[in-house]
Amino acid sequence: MKSLKPIQLPEPPSPTAAGATPDIFQSGAHTLLRRALVIGNGFPSSENHCIGLLRVLGLSHFHLFYRVTRPKGGINDWLQWLPLSLHKKIHYLISIFVPFLTNLTDVNHIVNLARQTYEKEGPLLVVASGRDTVSVASSIKRLASDHVFVVQIQHPRLHLNRFDMVITPHHDYYYPLTPEAQKQVPKFLRRWISPREPPESCGMYHVLTLGALHQIYFASLRSAAITWHDVFAHVPRPLLVVHIGRPTKNCRYGADLGKPLATSLLSVLGSCGSVRISFSERTPQKVSNIIVKELGNNPKVYIWDGQEPNPHIGHLAWADAFVVTANSVSMISEACSTGKPVYIMGAERCRWKFTEFHKSLRERGVVRPFTGSEDISENWSYPPLNDTADAAKRVHEALAARGWKLKI
Repeated sequence: MKSLKPIQLPEPPSPTAAGATPDIFQSGAHTLLRRALVIGNGFPSSENHCIGLLRVLGLSHFHLFYRVTRPKGGINDWLQWLPLSLHKKIHYLISIFVPFLTNLTDVNHIVNLARQTYEKEGPLLVVASGRDTVSVASSIKRLASDHVFVVQIQHPRLHLNRFDMVITPHHDYYYPLTPEAQKQVPKFLRRWISPREPPESCGMYHVLTLGALHQIYFASLRSAAITWHDVFAHVPRPLLVVHIGRPTKNCRYGADLGKPLATSLLSVLGSCGSVRISFSERTPQKVSNIIVKELGNNPKVYIWDGQEPNPHIGHLAWADAFVVTANSVSMISEACSTGKPVYIMGAERCRWKFTEFHKSLRERGVVRPFTGSEDISENWSYPPLNDTADAAKRVHEALAARGWKLKI
């Protein structure tokens, strides 16, 4: 079983008078839900999905947090010498095929917490994201179904009814069913990668999104515009923000992307008032070196040096257009939530479900490929992606169907 580290929730207010009705019932026929548990996997992008959903639901300041780390106990003690990623994959398969070998100590702790505090504090909303959290979240649902509402983000590759709700990007769910994808997967693995049932058969259980869930929405952008006013208010317009991420196994690139990206950016400088460039922590050094060499001395260009404060939210609020490398579904989804022009660089280097993601965005007119021939002053737009808010609305509906209501 994976080890989970708790961060305790602040004590909720007690009833105003002795003998009064507990405030979990102070909403007519509804039971109030006012606390949440995030099950993280150590990857910022996955945990950002959970936190973003909670923020839109209004529960961001009232939650417990447990992080899945290296599995321990039982057969896992014999696997400690393996690389962490391989260890987790073996443990995941064990939890599917031989679930009784899983140590349920941490799960039981969460289940007991939900049961024992239900009368005083109400039900518990459990939000998990990523493959490593699946066995934990599904076990909590199975053992405390009357006291919790479990949301699993990203396709769990299990029967969806093991959760109260599954929120999955469209490309994550459907691409494994395409002929192109089937050719890439060995036949004996297909049942574990492909969906086991159509989402339509699950009713409230399943929510399909176009992009990833995140923490960017109208109120957060409005707040960021105020916070970053002094930095960006006098920047020459139009402002082009460029985010260069790290390559992944399904979107590989290095200097072969850095050189054409630098050339394309130089080509559009004439239509820009200013350009701000940021790298992720794991952007290849060869790529960042090329960008700095080619653009670092240009008076129109500012390259963030990685020092705090991180201007990311300020960039989203104040940019007039974006150029984003194709590897990051989360970053692209955030940029597309602004409704501003988004150009993608390097999509042709991607494969697997990334290809379906980029195709869906292009077909909806949300993104365009970045070629270097663009006029950045051209202001094209589209209905902003609103996946997190849409998912939050479905959570509200599902809770209401159970007679539960969020206390914001």
